[in-house]
Amino acid sequence: MSKRSYNQFCALALALDVVGERWTLLIVRELMLGPKRFTDIQEGLPGIGTNLLSARLKELEGLGLIHRYKLPPPAASTVYELTEKGRTLEDVITALTQWGTWLLSNKFDDLGDGDFMFRAAWAVHGMRTFYDEKLAAELDETYEMHVGDEVLHVIVKHGNVDVELGPAQDPDVRVIMTQEAYIALVTNAETYEERMARADSRIEGDPEAARRFYDLYRPAMLLKSESDPNNLPCAG
Repeated sequence: MSKRSYNQFCALALALDVVGERWTLLIVRELMLGPKRFTDIQEGLPGIGTNLLSARLKELEGLGLIHRYKLPPPAASTVYELTEKGRTLEDVITALTQWGTWLLSNKFDDLGDGDFMFRAAWAVHGMRTFYDEKLAAELDETYEMHVGDEVLHVIVKHGNVDVELGPAQDPDVRVIMTQEAYIALVTNAETYEERMARADSRIEGDPEAARRFYDLYRPAMLLKSESDPNNLPCAG
């Protein structure tokens, strides 16, 4: 099958010819966390077929947006990584994430009855980008979040916010919840107090730190913006 094209002499149409195909930007999202093996990318994209992923990676490599190389022994695995040109798509991802955050907060109930999933990796970019800058400037804390079997942690040091996959070393608090509980919280189906009172959510550590963790992301991810996605706070 030949690649589809809008066949328009237009910068936007040409860009969409390149990155507008299904799964392409999500592959970029996965590689924004660093080099990954084929199987790692596929694991982060439930539903993508092996042949389709191979085709998308080949297209991106041909365009100079990613490159493939082999790790030295003992790993000796082939990995994919964004090139410098590929990393320029981060601004595109950030803008779409900001707009999508508004959708999650305001329009989630209108998006159908899909069986939505969660992966910790999917939250990392948004959490690195959208938070309450004023509150972050006052904090020196580490938060660990468990959603189902997934774990990520956030380190805040007087305005600098770092978000990584995996457990933290000596976090101030662990917030633990199911995938369903996480989705209910970030889509405003329940308040923080309602959610944390339920059996499928709990806190280990300082409850006040847990509340500050919530407040750090509440403006961007947990409150309804006033109908305008451009009103969301954006770090930097």
